[in-house]
Amino acid sequence: MDMTSFVQALVFCVFPFLLVFAAVSDLVTMTISNRISILLTAGFIGLALVLGLPFSAIGMHFGVAAIVLSIGFAMFAFGWIGGGDAKLAAAISLWLGFDHTLEFAFVAAILGGLLSLLIISTRNANLSIFAYKIEWLERFLSGRKGIPYGIALSAGALFIYPDTFWLRSVPF
Repeated sequence: MDMTSFVQALVFCVFPFLLVFAAVSDLVTMTISNRISILLTAGFIGLALVLGLPFSAIGMHFGVAAIVLSIGFAMFAFGWIGGGDAKLAAAISLWLGFDHTLEFAFVAAILGGLLSLLIISTRNANLSIFAYKIEWLERFLSGRKGIPYGIALSAGALFIYPDTFWLRSVPF
């Protein structure tokens, strides 16, 4: 595998795969592992260095991630989102930078609202009979936990990702 193919594989696989994994994990377990945010951060650093992103740009990406993490932890403190959601949003913003983070937040908020309405209406429809002996589905439909917002965060990021520097910088 030559270097171009390796970089293409990283750009097309690392970020999207980890986001899909985060969404499925949040749906099934109602948690987002710290490992996902750590792997997203490590993937960003590795890919930024391989693609020759200037250190000043890398610093800007970390700056926006710090802002998002601060906002996310404030939202967590108020009980509005989970801690895994806050960390995932920051890791996503690390990849998207200042150029796309606001757009991501808007799209994720809309998708999160739609997801919340869908889940609440599903829970209110009392469909738990269909979840018989499927533990994660019973937990999901019972409403004992909140909304798996990692789904909306991941979907919002995947919606924005094609417009980012990452895909524009990969030679085809």
